[in-house]
Amino acid sequence: MFSAFRKAATEVTIFHQPFSPSSQKALNMLRSAVSGPYPPNKSTSPPLDFKLEVVEAPPTPDQLKTIMSYVSPNSTLSVFLSAHPSAPSGSEAPQSASAIHNIAANNPNVMKWPIVVDWTKGQVSIGDVEGVQSILETLRKQRDGELPQEEEVHRPKGWFS
Repeated sequence: MFSAFRKAATEVTIFHQPFSPSSQKALNMLRSAVSGPYPPNKSTSPPLDFKLEVVEAPPTPDQLKTIMSYVSPNSTLSVFLSAHPSAPSGSEAPQSASAIHNIAANNPNVMKWPIVVDWTKGQVSIGDVEGVQSILETLRKQRDGELPQEEEVHRPKGWFS
C-alpha cells in the first residue's frame, strides 16, 4: 500500500559500444559493482545498490539534452564527439542534439564511448573510465553514510511526520 513512498533506487545507464575497449571496461566495472563487493579489494563490503541499464545505441536527442545539463556549463555538444577521422569538427560539427544522435546512429565511431549517466544524482562520464569510477565512488560514499543524506522526496509531510 505504501510502496510508492519508498525511495527509488539510483538509476545508472551506460550507452555502450561493444567494439570500444573503454566501453567494455566501464561495463565490466558497473556489473561487478552491482553484483560483487564494492570496492572490489574489500571482500566484506556489500555490492552497490543501483539499477543498471545497458543501451547499445547512442542517447536519444532528449537524453543528450538532459546529459548536457549535467556537464560543465561551458561544454558544447562536441563533448560527445570522438577524435575519429570521420567525426565532424569545426564548422561541420553538429549544432543540435538531434544532429549528434543522427550522426552517431549512422557512424558509431564518431561518438565517445561509453557514456555513463547517473540520472538520480545528475552525474555523467563521457568516454572516460575514470569518470565511471568517480560515479561508483559517489554511490559507495552514499551507501556508507559518508555523504549527507538527501531528504526523501516521497516522504509525506504533515501532522504525523
